[in-house]
Amino acid sequence: MRNHVKRLVAGDDLKGSLAALMSECGFQSAVVLSVVGSLMVAHLRAAGGKNVLEIEGPLEIVGATGTLAPAAMHVHLAIADQKGDVFGGHLLDGCIVSSTVEVVLTEVAGWRFGRELDTKTGYNELVALQNMGSK
Repeated sequence: MRNHVKRLVAGDDLKGSLAALMSECGFQSAVVLSVVGSLMVAHLRAAGGKNVLEIEGPLEIVGATGTLAPAAMHVHLAIADQKGDVFGGHLLDGCIVSSTVEVVLTEVAGWRFGRELDTKTGYNELVALQNMGSK
């Protein structure tokens, strides 16, 4: 198992940075192991897929999980505001780092993740293919 660790800095876009990390480390499939830090603004797609939440900071990232491939990702993010109210949803572009965000990705060796349109859901959903010859 290989890991990739990166510290993001103020002004970085979280989603764009995750995509760049996948390219940088050369993983064909990865999962989010840890994302810790702060955002100045967050854009999240809420449950149901129609509403986009735009939450102004300061915000703390209190949880993240997801699957990543070189060409696509599916990441959910939970954030807390100054009152401790927590919001969550699907990570969108525009989640901008305030001071720092620490990211740890773990490779899922032997697998190649992709996304294909599922006509039942209307979304590009995970397609996981096991690499032949991998153990």
